[in-house]
Amino acid sequence: MSEKLSLRSLPIKGSRVLMRVDFNVPLDDHANITSDSRLVAALPSIKYVLEGGGSLVLMSHLGRPKGERKPEFSLRPVAKRLSELLDQDVMMAPDCIGEEVEALAETLKPGQVMLLENLRYYAAEEKPDKDPSFAQQLAKLGDLYVNDAFGTAHRVHSSTVTVASYFPSKAAAGFLMEKEIQFLGDAILKPQRPFYAIIGGSKVSTKIGVIKSLMKKVDALFIGGGMIFTFAKAQGISIGDSIFEADFLDTAKEILKACQSENVPMYFPDDVVAADAFSNDANIKVVSMSEGIPKGYRGLDVGPETIKLFSSKLSDAATILWNGPLGVFEFSNFAKGSVDMAKVLATLPATVIVGGGDTLAVVDNAGVTSKMSHLSTGGGACLEYLEYGSLPAVEALAEKTV
Repeated sequence: MSEKLSLRSLPIKGSRVLMRVDFNVPLDDHANITSDSRLVAALPSIKYVLEGGGSLVLMSHLGRPKGERKPEFSLRPVAKRLSELLDQDVMMAPDCIGEEVEALAETLKPGQVMLLENLRYYAAEEKPDKDPSFAQQLAKLGDLYVNDAFGTAHRVHSSTVTVASYFPSKAAAGFLMEKEIQFLGDAILKPQRPFYAIIGGSKVSTKIGVIKSLMKKVDALFIGGGMIFTFAKAQGISIGDSIFEADFLDTAKEILKACQSENVPMYFPDDVVAADAFSNDANIKVVSMSEGIPKGYRGLDVGPETIKLFSSKLSDAATILWNGPLGVFEFSNFAKGSVDMAKVLATLPATVIVGGGDTLAVVDNAGVTSKMSHLSTGGGACLEYLEYGSLPAVEALAEKTV
């Protein structure tokens, strides 16, 4: 990927900067932010603009309101928390486009910041072709454009790709975006070996591309999460009532065969924690995968023997990528496998890269965040970058000038 224009190269003083950030933070039932790590990650770029004499218009999405204005997806709680983090008032815009928002943007003085309302209140954010004027209206809000939202860099959206075209030679990467691209490029596209990948998550369908891409790059693959049951079913192993994707059984067989012919070991759990219901309070038992899961039970976490197996095989690693929890970590009784895995990785001398919101939450719960080499703020973006070596939102930025 060619080098892109950096925020450092923009004429900030006296300019109004339109910055795409990823403030898609988790909220509880009372609209309290349960993790502000994405806000904290954007602070270096935000402070750079404010301290450099620029004013700032921030834009982000939150959740999936699907083109409708739903109050539970408002970014208002984010503006409140950001005000606390910056120790200054963050103006909350009533919308993300329109005359009123444009007028408010015009009033911003150097050092002031305004947060736009949820971009996804408009369907055109996710489908730029639906209404090209949406990106045009966003572009009116700034003199310069910065994208610091690595987590959405794989999406061809109005605020990540289309809007950049209105800022020729003035569309730059923020510090978080730069750091992500640099780290992932150095550590994963040119890894120290042995290089291992741990891929979790519930569906094979969402990880096919990256598994196929990784099998050509890694020295071994470790598979966890709900997708193991599609692979198990494809091998004729009894999975009880566990989730699996019937349409992807043939794909699972192809992946197993391809790994064999590429001579890349693919490790699956030896045992799982199975439950008689999809509930934190269900009755549980640890089941060996060689025996299979009995009817009436479903696998919700990896078992202790799996952690031992994975640990011993990972012990000589130089580089490890982890994307996706190994179980239903949202339920405290089925989070142990993922948390134990995080603790194991924290003890290894390898470069450990953790990608994706759920996996970051696991590492956080395990209390080992500081022991990881790199925490990638974007799961999908991280995987797509590995798969293709580029990302649409990064390609849309201006080239670095010598």
